Amino acid sequence: MKLIGITTTVPTEVIWASGAVPVDLNNIFITSGLSGHFIRKAEHEGYPRNVCSWIKGIYGVLSERPDIETIVAVTQGDCSNTHALMETLQLKGIRTIPFAFPFNRDSETLAREINTLAHELDTDLEAASAVRAELEPVRSQLDLLDRMTWQENRISGGENHHWLVSSSDFNGDYTRYSHELDSFLKEASGREPCKESLRLGFIGVPPIIDGLYDVAETYGARFVFNEVQRQFSMPDRDEGLIEQYRSYTYPYDVFHRLNYIQGEIIRRNIHGIIHYVQSFCHRHIEDMIIRKKVQVPVLTIEGDAPGSVDERTKIRLQAFIEMLERKHK
Repeated sequence: MKLIGITTTVPTEVIWASGAVPVDLNNIFITSGLSGHFIRKAEHEGYPRNVCSWIKGIYGVLSERPDIETIVAVTQGDCSNTHALMETLQLKGIRTIPFAFPFNRDSETLAREINTLAHELDTDLEAASAVRAELEPVRSQLDLLDRMTWQENRISGGENHHWLVSSSDFNGDYTRYSHELDSFLKEASGREPCKESLRLGFIGVPPIIDGLYDVAETYGARFVFNEVQRQFSMPDRDEGLIEQYRSYTYPYDVFHRLNYIQGEIIRRNIHGIIHYVQSFCHRHIEDMIIRKKVQVPVLTIEGDAPGSVDERTKIRLQAFIEMLERKHK
C-alpha cells in the first residue's frame, strides 16, 4: 500500500480512507537505531546545526526512504521550521501537502482543512468518518491502558509512553496494533500494583532522550501522566471527526493545553511535573507560562540530540524527586 509520511499527528482517518498508510516520521527516526546517522545526513546536505534534531531527523529519514513519496506536513500548530522542511523536501521531488490546525480552534476552519486534505488524497469526510468508527475499539483499548497506568498502577510510565506515542500512526497497521495491545493489557492485568507513591506527570513533546522514565523509577517515583502522548490517542472523541481534532490539545494555544493539564493533575493526584522541552524549539518559550500557571512543582528538562539521560539531568531529577518526597511526607 502507498505510504504517506506525517510530521506529527494529523487526521490519519483521512489517510486510511484514501487507501494509503500513515507513517509517523518521528517514530521511524527515533526507533530506527540510526537517529544520529539521519541527523548527520541532514547536516551534510546543508541543515544548520542549531536546528531542532527532530526536523533534521525527518529530513534524514526521507532522504533514504524512496518508498515515501508524499508527506502531510503540519504548517500551523507544530514546529515553526516545518515550512522550510517542506521546501527542502520539494527539492527532492517529495510531494508535500500542508495541513494547518487553526490557532483559535475554529471548527469551520478546521473542517475546511480536513476537507481539503481529503480532496488532496481523493477521498471524503464520509469515508474518513467510517474509518474513525473502525478505530474506536483500539482507541478504547488505549483508554484502558491509561487507566491501568494511573488508577490501577499496573503499567509503568515508560510503557504508557511507548503505546500512546505509537498511536499517532498505529505502527502502520491498526488491526495488528490492536492485537498486540490486547496481549499486553492481558499480561499487565495480572501484575501486582506498583509500589511507588510519588506520582509525576510528563508534559511537553515526547522526549528525544532515552531513559527518563526508568531513571525516575530508580529514584522512587513513577509517571502516571504523559500529556502529549495521551493526546495522540484522541481521548476526547465523542462528537465526530471535526470535534475530535478540535479537542486535541497539542496544536493549539498553551492556555488550552493548561486547562487539560491542570485537570489531569487533580484527577491523577500528581505531585510534580517534568516539562520536557526540545532545544531550538519555539515551544521552549512556553515554559515561562507553564511555570506560572501549574499549581505543583515543575522541573524543566531540555533535550537536544538522541541519546541516554546525561549525568547532570539524572542529578537534577533525583534532587527534584527528593524535594517532592520531603514535601509529601
